[in-house]
Amino acid sequence: MSSKEKWNDRYRAADKSPVQAARVLSENLHLLPRSGIALDLACGRGGNALLLAEQGLQVNAWDISNVVISDLRQLAEDSNVMLAADVRDVESEPPSAEQFDVIVVSYFLDRDSMPALAAALKPGGLIFYQTFTRERVSSRGPQRDAFRLARQELLQQFSSLELVVYREEGLLGNTRVGCRDEVMYIGKKPLNHPQP
Repeated sequence: MSSKEKWNDRYRAADKSPVQAARVLSENLHLLPRSGIALDLACGRGGNALLLAEQGLQVNAWDISNVVISDLRQLAEDSNVMLAADVRDVESEPPSAEQFDVIVVSYFLDRDSMPALAAALKPGGLIFYQTFTRERVSSRGPQRDAFRLARQELLQQFSSLELVVYREEGLLGNTRVGCRDEVMYIGKKPLNHPQP
């Protein structure tokens, strides 16, 4: 079964409850630029894309599943929200350089595409990233460690960016509260970044 077929099957069977944006975005809306071009990468049901559009950004939403993209287009139309939702395999076709002011990635992990994501930011652009970590207190998320981040891995993966927000609480303290099983990261591309 192809990756596209796998995700189409998952979205056909998925719960149709209201979509939610990732915490890394919803809790940090004050950091968004007043205008610009945003990308919700591997957008799923589009919670991040819808929230970005509501903030006045020009939004692109990409996902490998044509089922979920069709649903998102309909939801955006029903909600009177403008966004461009497109079927795109982001692993084989990552964004091109200096294309976006904001990129949001939630619950998607492709380490090979991370350099392209950093490069896809315009100078001063922000990436909002949230996904699962190997340090966990519940069974949420992927079971295989290959699909979860090692401790502080995002700091290494995006070392060319300036750190804005980082939250990874691991197993410290009272594990019944806080940011558990996940990492939240926001990085900014320097205005005068070195050329590769």
